[in-house]
Amino acid sequence: MESAITQKKAPVWFWILAVLLLLWNIMGVVSFFMHAFISDEALAKLPENERALYAEYPFWSTILFAIAVLGGLLGSIAMVARKKAAVFLFIISFLVVVPQMIHNVFFTQSIAVYGLLQATLMPILVVLIGAFLIWFSIFSKNKNWLK
Repeated sequence: MESAITQKKAPVWFWILAVLLLLWNIMGVVSFFMHAFISDEALAKLPENERALYAEYPFWSTILFAIAVLGGLLGSIAMVARKKAAVFLFIISFLVVVPQMIHNVFFTQSIAVYGLLQATLMPILVVLIGAFLIWFSIFSKNKNWLK
């Protein structure tokens, strides 16, 4: 008698959502590289207050950014590959993105530089999507769509 639960076929909407979330996380990786490796020439073209803002980001914040986007990307790849590891990877990503976003919004001059809406909209969206990724991966695991 076999006790292993067999993997079920995932519905079409799972694939659509998984691919969209993979694209979202690829955009996160691109954003990381644009932020972390901005050239001196590109930095010099920014207004003075934005250049000052870049200087406010500590190295640990950049490390958290890297872990968050890498975890999100690998989690999304795991979702598309229908692997249970997606749950763990999304949790790790979320646990590091939250303090990074808190720092970026509340411990830098981002609100003064960009205004309340622009400075908070993307961080809120990132945190909400991160929470959704955890929920979606657990939901998918419970439906036996992930192995």
